[in-house]
Parts: sequence; structure tokens; C-alpha cells
Amino acid sequence: MARILRMPEVAADTAEAMLADWLVGEADEFAAADPIATVETEKAAVEIEADVAGVLLKLLVPAGAQVEVGSPIAVLGEPGESVADVDALLVSLGVGVVTDPVLPERRDVEDPPPAAAAAEPQGPVRVFASPLARRLAAEAGLEIERLRGSGPRGRVLRRDVEQAVADRPAPAAPPAVQELDGRGRAELPAGPEAPDRAGEAPYEEVPHTRIRRATASRLVRSKQEAPHFYLRAALRADRLMALREELNAGVDKAGRVSVNDLVVRAAALAGREVPDLNVTWTDAAVRRYRTVDVAVAVSTDQGLLTPVVRDPAGQPIGALASTLREAAARARAGRLRPDELEGGSICVTNLGMYDVDEFAAIINPPHAAILAVGAVREEPVVEAGSIVVGRVMRVTLSVDHRPVDGAVAARWLTAFRGLVEHPIRILG
Repeated sequence: MARILRMPEVAADTAEAMLADWLVGEADEFAAADPIATVETEKAAVEIEADVAGVLLKLLVPAGAQVEVGSPIAVLGEPGESVADVDALLVSLGVGVVTDPVLPERRDVEDPPPAAAAAEPQGPVRVFASPLARRLAAEAGLEIERLRGSGPRGRVLRRDVEQAVADRPAPAAPPAVQELDGRGRAELPAGPEAPDRAGEAPYEEVPHTRIRRATASRLVRSKQEAPHFYLRAALRADRLMALREELNAGVDKAGRVSVNDLVVRAAALAGREVPDLNVTWTDAAVRRYRTVDVAVAVSTDQGLLTPVVRDPAGQPIGALASTLREAAARARAGRLRPDELEGGSICVTNLGMYDVDEFAAIINPPHAAILAVGAVREEPVVEAGSIVVGRVMRVTLSVDHRPVDGAVAARWLTAFRGLVEHPIRILG
């Protein structure tokens, strides 16, 4: 039986999204969980998967269109189904004939009303552009009317603005100003040497990606709204590293367990022991969760993403390591599912692989905390009254003081320390 596929709400509180690409064509069949389309949000390009097996009978929205959430984007059918009159089918499904699938343009204040436009046909031609493209063009100082759109009906899209910014010639260097000394001779002001080529700018501007812009906005809001406080600890990691070496003995590189895998599971187990930190803040209440879901920071070419792993404490360490590898790979390829970007109460960010000793991270809303993990170092430590060489891992826990008090955060960090320093409990 034919059914309508509508634009999903791929991110919370999102009124519209861009249908970046169709992964199947008309008359193509697909299986359950197969990706059908790619939708671009402020966080990532996410794939829309099929709930059940079927066939794509009709595309209602072209790739590159900005579409309101809930709007029809395609007609799906049962495997092997075909329809002779799609327009009649759309009417029977209560949709009607789709003649313009592109999101209607918001009318700007300066745009003339339809009557005035009809009365003055010689006036300026109306330019169709997505709201995001208009905003990016204004921020870049570009006139939207001068941009060539690559979307349907010449609609100006985000990629058109970014291309125009990249193609914009560098500003010419200002002419040197000569000063005259008391004898009328010209003196050139001291300064850095001129570039080798005339007019070459001393810098390069890289347009913001959607993910980079969204990350910046989210973290600025976090620092403005969430009162951060920080707890630091130096943890003995000798047993943790020994356990990792034992787990990886005889295992090929692709299946090995990393330090970060153990840290993520320890963070989830600490959340079970101290449920008062497994919370998020809302204007109405503190929301406490039944399972501990942990976000993991992943660096990509487009910016920082934080896929959320569901209940790491409930997964065997080998399965968790596989889950984290797959999530990181999908994040870097821009193929995260919408649900993988939502939820969680704490994030783990690890810069130890970059040889960083210690750092403090900004909380990723709406999480209540973020754990920053540094490299494991050999350092002199006191053991039974004697100085010995031990392996030390330094961590910093950034906490939102609205839902979490200092004593609660200290209890969580104590529980986390116990797991790292007695890591056999991480496997339990």
C-alpha cells in the first residue's frame, strides 16, 4: 500500500532542513533499514533509513531543496508495487498534486507585495534563496541578488554562498603612505616586508561549515548560560594500561580495545554509582535518566561532533569498542543517524593521543558535565612512603552547577577514580 514519506525532524526544535541527496531513485526497491536520503542539519549530514522494505514510487522534492519538517518528500510503496497515476494517488492520500516542492521563500520587508510586482514588471527580479543562505550572505557582506543559485529554479543555497566567499578576490593592499621629513624627503614607515606578489592578502579566509557554526553557537551559549566549575584529578593508570595490554594480546589492530573505550565505560559505570550526575537541566525541572548514555567527542573535517553511545555500562568492552569505532567512522563520513546526535548527560573528550597532558573542556548542552582526558605519563609518585615511577592520567571534570552540586561531582570523580585504578571492575 502506498504511503507518504515526510521530512523528519532530524534535530530537536528544527523547523526545516535541506534534502541534500537521494540515495535511491524512482522505481528502486530498498530493504528495511536501508538509507533512502541524506538530510543536512546544522550538526551533520544524516541518513534517513527505511522503516520497512519497499519501493520508491515518486520523488516529490529534488536534491538541494530546503523543506519544512513534516512536508511530503516522496511516495513509497510495497516491494514490487507500481502506480500508473501518481497525481491521483497523491490526492487519495490527502496530499494533492505537488507542483512546487521547494520551501516557500519568506518575504522580506523590502520585497514588494504581489500586486505591486504585477503592476511594475520592470522592477527588480525576485531572488529565491534559503533562509540560511540569506543569513550567510549578509554575514559575508554579499548581495544575494548577485549570486548564482544551483538549487531548483535557480534557488541560492548555502553551498552557493560558500563558493562565492571562496571565489571572492582578496582585498588589495592599502597604498603606502609617505611622510616627509623636515627637508622634504619621503620616509616610509617601518613595518613587515611587503608580500612577494602585489595585492596578495597575508591570510586566507575559510568559510564556516554548518557544523563549525553550530558548534560555536552551542558552546558560546553554554559558557553564557551554564555556570561551569571544574574538578581535577591525577589518576594512577598502571593497572588500566596493563589490563588494556592483556585484552589486546593476540588481537589484530582493528579489534583492539583503546584507553578511551575503557574510560567511556568507566564514566558510564560511575554514573550508575552516582545517579545525581546523570541529569540535565531544563527550565521546569532537573531531568534524571534511567540509563547512563555517554557522548564521545569526535574531530571531523567539518568540525566537532558528539555521537551518543547508549548505555555503555551495559555493553561488554569488546562490543563497546566496536560501537565507538563505528560511531566515529560514521561521524567523519557525515553518516550519523539523527538519534545518535541526541541525548546523554555527560561527554568524554580525549586529547591524550595528541600528547596533551591536561585540559578543561566546555560543556556540550544539554549535558551536565564533560570529562577531559589527557595522556598517560610516567611520573614520580609516592607509594608506601617511597618514590617510584608510575603511570598517571590527568582528568578534568567540567560541571554545570545548575543541576549538579560540588559534592555530587566530587563523589562521581571518586567513583571514576576507583574504576580506573581498579579496572577489573570496568569489565564486571
